[in-house]
Amino acid sequence: EKGITIQSAATYCNWGDNNINIIDTPGHVDFTIEVERALRVLDGAVLVVCSVGGVQSQTITVDRQMRRYDVPRVAFINKCDRLGANPEGVVKQIRDKLKLNAVAVQIPMGLEDQHNGAVDVIERRAVYFEGAKGENMTFGEVPAQYVEECEAQRAALVEAVAEVDDELME
Repeated sequence: EKGITIQSAATYCNWGDNNINIIDTPGHVDFTIEVERALRVLDGAVLVVCSVGGVQSQTITVDRQMRRYDVPRVAFINKCDRLGANPEGVVKQIRDKLKLNAVAVQIPMGLEDQHNGAVDVIERRAVYFEGAKGENMTFGEVPAQYVEECEAQRAALVEAVAEVDDELME
């Protein structure tokens, strides 16, 4: 069910042998204190950024809060199936506006109403979203039209990691 979050909600899931606790916080500026409370107890965070709206003022505020509490994070760009989706532009905004070393680990296959999956840059494989709401995932070879972009993104990813890992740089 879709809607906006107006208070923090907690849940959990298991992934392999790991128990993951999830805290969903509101993104709206009126609920900044909810984000502050959650950030004090987190080991890591997922910064969700809209593929259409991109980095907005509240995104910058939440990023600033994450820096204050020294919370490591990954960014997740959602809504690639919406009209006006521009995930490449959002990655650039994350670099420019948030000053983060952002590199895509997935390439969307199609955008807007043509979005049907993603290329996993690390594993070099295609992930297809099937079912009424894309709830079923299948895997396959990277389609020919994405191979070159996948390799370029993979090289950019290795370079970005090498900037912070001396062993890999050598």
